[in-house]
Amino acid sequence: MNKSHTLILLSCLTCGLAAAADTEPAANSARNSATPIVEIDGVKLTLGDFEAKRPGGLFQARNNYYEAERKAIDEFVNQWLLEREAAKQKVTVAELLDRHVNNQGFKPPSEETLRVYYEGVDTTEPFENVRDKIVEAIRTRRVARTKNAYVESLRSKAKVALALDPPRAPISLKNNSLRGAADAPVTIVEFADFECPFCQQIEPVVEKLIADYSGKVAFAFKDFPLPNHANAQKAAEGARCAGAQGKYWEFHHQLFANHQYDVVKLKEIAQGLKLDAKAFNTCLDSGQQREAVQADFNESQVLGLPGTPAFFVNGRLINPNGSVSYDILRRLVDEELALSEQKHKAAGIASTKGGAK
Repeated sequence: MNKSHTLILLSCLTCGLAAAADTEPAANSARNSATPIVEIDGVKLTLGDFEAKRPGGLFQARNNYYEAERKAIDEFVNQWLLEREAAKQKVTVAELLDRHVNNQGFKPPSEETLRVYYEGVDTTEPFENVRDKIVEAIRTRRVARTKNAYVESLRSKAKVALALDPPRAPISLKNNSLRGAADAPVTIVEFADFECPFCQQIEPVVEKLIADYSGKVAFAFKDFPLPNHANAQKAAEGARCAGAQGKYWEFHHQLFANHQYDVVKLKEIAQGLKLDAKAFNTCLDSGQQREAVQADFNESQVLGLPGTPAFFVNGRLINPNGSVSYDILRRLVDEELALSEQKHKAAGIASTKGGAK
């Protein structure tokens, strides 16, 4: 088989999974807004009725199904590539793995390192009794990393295109400030809390991404003030009060730079930015922006977000239960840019054909 067969195989597998599973998420893909989903006392309610009141209500369920499906397909792709490479080298897959993974040599850590490892193990047995198990656990982990690296090298040489559309959350930006052009091909939305340490750590990453993809990416920050952060709500309101005077992002940056969020400090930041102090103080003290912040928070709950920060790239949720890095964000942005380019090319071809008629 050649590389082009990969896409065909994935497409067939996707269809096979949906048909074989015959599960509710698979059935959902064929539904439209007019599809009845429930009947109450003779009144039929449709999917459109549901989504009109809870636009993102099914997003998390669909995303969980997508992640599980993608994981299964990724495992299938990895095995397929191993089998193809084994055939090229005229060996079995087991022999291929022995050659490139299992027999790469393993030097056990020093006794001192093993004892340090032992200190972190939850056991009452003496070191001597579990030493060999620790060595084997470390060896197994290293072999797994080596295999992952080898499989990744095979994937990097192949043209793999998943025929699987990810679910996209319907996120409203009506009352949010936007950095970048509204018609940028990629829009990144971050649900975050100014007081959240993880949000503070990811801020430089976001800034680097925006700079590296200048003109191609728009960015919006949505408020997700966590109840365990006493000043997060007011900090979010303060940024919006500054936004009412055209300085949302300046205030936003100051909040992440200073890490101080009490009301007194918020007013000092406003003074430093030369905002109209009276208008800002009235806005902050009276809670003029409370409902706008609450609306973002409510949206995060409907979307089922487990915590902060949570990122969406063109509506696609990134690593709902994992960490986010520059590479993860960049990879998804690149995917969306490539998809946008494909759509433009397809539209251009269609326009040319239409003109030819």
